Amino acid sequence: MATGDVKLLGAGASPYVNRVQIALNIKSENYEFLEEKLGSKSELLLKSNPIRKKIPVLIHDDKPICESLVIVQYIDDVWTSGPSILPSDPYDRAIARFWAAYLDDKWFPLMKEHRMAEGEEAKAAAIEKLVEGLVVLEEAFVKCSKGKAFFGGDSIGFLDIAFGSFLGWLRVAEKLVEMQLLSEAKTPNLVEWAERFGCDDAVKDVLPKTEKLIEKFKIRQAMAKAPPSN
Repeated sequence: MATGDVKLLGAGASPYVNRVQIALNIKSENYEFLEEKLGSKSELLLKSNPIRKKIPVLIHDDKPICESLVIVQYIDDVWTSGPSILPSDPYDRAIARFWAAYLDDKWFPLMKEHRMAEGEEAKAAAIEKLVEGLVVLEEAFVKCSKGKAFFGGDSIGFLDIAFGSFLGWLRVAEKLVEMQLLSEAKTPNLVEWAERFGCDDAVKDVLPKTEKLIEKFKIRQAMAKAPPSN
């Protein structure tokens, strides 16, 4: 069993930080959460992640680990006494990592594409691509879950964490466009999965409420539109 001082640099509204929080909860590991303020970077963050200068950063026994999915894998490797997060089968592990990369590299950027789109036609096209991506993930769920409750099987696993951390911001997008992106018509399995995921003990106190995320979204929009200070 791993021991030692554990700190997490992050912000509660960040899905990438939420991933680490969920993984630590699965392992029942206590940690100190050090909140980074929006629009600023602490000296500890800059020291701990001098290359990317981004959250999250896990500090374990004064050693920093960066990048959310790297951290989740580190947690699984180090705290072996808790439930496993990554599949034990090498092929299943590779498939989980593949889809996690798809989420970060292909699907979630579509949220930003929609946000930045100008004009109704461009916004509608971005939403269409977002939903098409969800349909692809619906098919991935059917294959990965093998008829069980989660991507990881009977319990939350690596891909559940990778995708589930985005559910709060997906709900924000649904509010903004006034339509269900996860729907019974196109993604029935993901609708049920999302409900199960959000109710899990490791998750329910981590994912931010939609209303709070909308407030954060409006603040970020205002900051982006504000003229640069002299």
